[in-house]
Amino acid sequence: MTQTTDQGVLRELADKEAIRDLARYYAHFVWQRDVPAIAELFTEDAQVDTPELPTISGRQAILESYQKMLGTDEFHPFVHNHVVELDGDVATGTCYLDLRATIDGKELISSGVYDDRYERVDGTWKFAYRKVTMFTLASLRKQSSGQPPRS
Repeated sequence: MTQTTDQGVLRELADKEAIRDLARYYAHFVWQRDVPAIAELFTEDAQVDTPELPTISGRQAILESYQKMLGTDEFHPFVHNHVVELDGDVATGTCYLDLRATIDGKELISSGVYDDRYERVDGTWKFAYRKVTMFTLASLRKQSSGQPPRS
């Protein structure tokens, strides 16, 4: 390999890892309920497309929406199988989602996929567009007696 090719390969690997970190930090900040940190992961004009809600447009709207959403409900996302396609300072990606949530006091488990578009802004990768599609949703029930289930 020539030095130019080596540099290109290293740049591609570093970019893909930075984008994968973006998704991991998103999940981490959701767990931590750190809404300002979540909002900073998005470009100023980013869009978030979620099921059953209108598209959220702009970092400020993302901040306000996540403050409401994480104010009472809890979300614990696990992201994996992240595939990234680079094209200079833009990229697309898909990562899969396992979600544990408590919404309106109801414990839920779900799975889905994030379809993302990323942009490099001042040397840092950010979400420009994030769409979540949920495939399954199931309610979890707690044992009220504190006893294990009978066989």
